[in-house]
Amino acid sequence: MNGGFGKNFDGSGGNFWKRTDAATGAETIVEEASAQDSQKKDKAGQQNQRRRPDLKSGRSWKWIPVIVLVLIVLLVIGDSFYKVSEQEQAVLTLFGKVIDIKGAGLYFKIPIAEDVTLVDTTTKGMPIGYSTDDAYSNYGNSSTNDYIVNEHEAVMITSDFNFVDVDFYLEYRVSDPQKYLYASAQPEAVLKNLAQACIRSTVVNYTVDDVITTGKSQIQSEVRERLENELKKQDIGLSVVNLTVQDAEPPTDNVIAAFKAVETAKQGKETSVNNAKRYQNEQIPQAEAQADQVLQQAEAAKEARIAEAQGQAERFNRIYEEYAKYPDVTRKRLFYETMEDVLPQLKVIVTDGSVQSYLPLTGADMTEEAAVLDDAEPAGE
Repeated sequence: MNGGFGKNFDGSGGNFWKRTDAATGAETIVEEASAQDSQKKDKAGQQNQRRRPDLKSGRSWKWIPVIVLVLIVLLVIGDSFYKVSEQEQAVLTLFGKVIDIKGAGLYFKIPIAEDVTLVDTTTKGMPIGYSTDDAYSNYGNSSTNDYIVNEHEAVMITSDFNFVDVDFYLEYRVSDPQKYLYASAQPEAVLKNLAQACIRSTVVNYTVDDVITTGKSQIQSEVRERLENELKKQDIGLSVVNLTVQDAEPPTDNVIAAFKAVETAKQGKETSVNNAKRYQNEQIPQAEAQADQVLQQAEAAKEARIAEAQGQAERFNRIYEEYAKYPDVTRKRLFYETMEDVLPQLKVIVTDGSVQSYLPLTGADMTEEAAVLDDAEPAGE
């Protein structure tokens, strides 16, 4: 409230106050005594309004230390526990000194004094000679990314002084978390440099044809063995899971086309050789079977002829023994047996030579003819 006064304001000779409301701007005229009472009340109200905020502000400041203390306790409690997943290992340090390595589980640590570093122990992949969108991706993820050749890493020289682009894919994992964290500042970079050195020192021992065609498996096994030995010497907490040759080709397009033609010719050669071997494997058993059959038939014929000859010889010896005992009888029997074999196949005519008639003999007359010949035989002798 704002107020003012003026004497004899209404012409009666008294003292009056002109009172103006600050909120509404309305003016009122009151007597001096009433105006003084109103001013006192207004001043008392303003003083009370000024004191009330001070009282509220003092009460709110009293709770600030309590709130801060509660927050500190919650932070300390929350920082005292940590969880390790199955794919991780935790390195626990006390004022910077490693005191333990934890596996999967929930653990307690001393706040501020102890610190925990989680290390991922899953298998990871590292391309060498090329790069992808995710150069150091987890195992199996790199095949979906774009393939970009890194000539600085891929180009190598062979034993016959030719250049060749060779790309490798290295799979590795953390075997010792403590050494992985503290034995080297950049263990992955050290691993890649070692892998490149082992690859170059191995590829230089092979010709370009072996690197591109038939020597890939042997090269990757030698590189892996060398790299494992180097990692044991460096002892940086990493181990090799697998190493494979992704691709090997000449560095220029024209040479690539020529080598592809050579590779196609080699594959055609191998196909022809395999077909020939297959035909050989099919025909040789058949020829061997036929040869065995001919040999068996010849052996059977041989045995039959020998047996027949032996039988005839035995028969002749027996006949001779009988002939020696009874020459006449044996000679007649042999004559008759021969005639029995010969005469049935012939047309026989018997005549005495003096008559024109003749007597044909058929099979039915053979017995009679035999009797006639039997009578005529001794006379002829």
